[in-house]
Amino acid sequence: MLRVLVLLLLPGILLSQESWTVELPTIGTFSSPRVADLNQDGVKDIILGGGRLEFEACDTAMFALDGMDGTLLWHIAASDQIFGSAALMDINEDGVEDIFLSGRSSELKAISGKTGEVIWKFDTLQYLPNHIKRWFNFYNPQVIYDVDKDGLKDLLISNGGDIWVEPFDPKRASGRIVIISSASGKLLYGAPMPDDKEIYMSVSVLMNEKEPEKSKIIFGTGGETIDGNLFVGTIEMILKGNLSKAKLLAKGQGKGFISPPVWVDVNEDGQPDIAANSVNGRIFTFDGQTFEPIWETKMKEVEAYSSMAVGQFNGDRIPDFFVSFAQGVWPELSFTKQAMLNGQTGEIEYSDSLGYYQTSSPLAVDITGDGIDEVVLSVDYQLMDTLFRKTLYTTLYAIEFTQKQSQAITEGLPGHNVSSTPWLGDLNDDGLLDIIYCHGTNAKQTYTFDGLRVNCLKTTIPIPKNLKWGSYMGSNYDGVFR
Repeated sequence: MLRVLVLLLLPGILLSQESWTVELPTIGTFSSPRVADLNQDGVKDIILGGGRLEFEACDTAMFALDGMDGTLLWHIAASDQIFGSAALMDINEDGVEDIFLSGRSSELKAISGKTGEVIWKFDTLQYLPNHIKRWFNFYNPQVIYDVDKDGLKDLLISNGGDIWVEPFDPKRASGRIVIISSASGKLLYGAPMPDDKEIYMSVSVLMNEKEPEKSKIIFGTGGETIDGNLFVGTIEMILKGNLSKAKLLAKGQGKGFISPPVWVDVNEDGQPDIAANSVNGRIFTFDGQTFEPIWETKMKEVEAYSSMAVGQFNGDRIPDFFVSFAQGVWPELSFTKQAMLNGQTGEIEYSDSLGYYQTSSPLAVDITGDGIDEVVLSVDYQLMDTLFRKTLYTTLYAIEFTQKQSQAITEGLPGHNVSSTPWLGDLNDDGLLDIIYCHGTNAKQTYTFDGLRVNCLKTTIPIPKNLKWGSYMGSNYDGVFR
């Protein structure tokens, strides 16, 4: 395996440590890493989706890597790209978490984490109610509660996005949110979007343990070119098959809502509030009880296709936000623009412009141990030789807000990351920070699926056990900041 050198150059830190990396030829990924100890060796393993170009089948579209050394534990085929990030729950009662992965062409599978065997595959032909003409892409599933009373919690997941419709054609099939049995893959309940628009957003659920059917869900409609809306509803509305009473929070103003929202308390009332991005570069917060607006901030000449990081960035008690948006207007997007926003007021307190366009999301962790979180994010860049031939590179950056410094924390590696958000945490429970990140290995082209590299960086940086925002949609994978 190749050697990976980690350089952490923030104030007071200089670390170098060997870790592992593995390359998988002929595939790429939009998926973000999830972790679970699948082989029961005391080290969490890495779970990813992958694939080739759209509409191309792949024999390694869902796979797991040994967290110890990157060895391939198992792999599963799929008919199209698996861009989703896994949900985890033991449904076959073997003591190992099983995996739910989703993607294009209605791909949704439950996989035994221990053996890699497919437990069930969602049957798009069997579950085709009269009001559903076709199934589309499945986005990130959320584990909710035991809806069908079989002893296992079930899945809530959004489905939408018709690839065959031209980008600016407003005639699109309505997206839907459905509840699926985790044990069998059976369709239990579903409801179309209240505005009859498409959906690309992974839904964020705030569970109400006492009255689970009253649990709140945030969802958005529309896309890069089609107007949409942001709503909050309840699981009960899905059970009734009707989201028409969902509360309209914001309108898209010509664009939609794509990136997953967040539940986080920003008004110090002890109850989670709502934070979300719109494609046209607005960041919103709403009171989680009354749904009244708290603040709105607009970033100029950007579009939002990634979620936000939540952390303690400015030293006060209220969580803050960090975003990394694309500069330009789709499909002409080339660079990125970052900003840190005060969670109480929405004021931009830090801004930067790091790297070329990608849709991975930033993360938050206290690297320096001063009680103020740093942001870690994937950054792509290119270098030109004397003959003006470009080579693409990818790295990780950390941003420290006390001194307002940004610094590459890994060596630049040839290739490009399109959409995979890194994972930060502790793989072997030694109290030290581990980092998993992925990228394509093609150093000449950006949108490629002809080689994937997965890197595991083992550092000597102490981290708290309750790391809150170390993965896509948070460390608990559910979009809730606790």
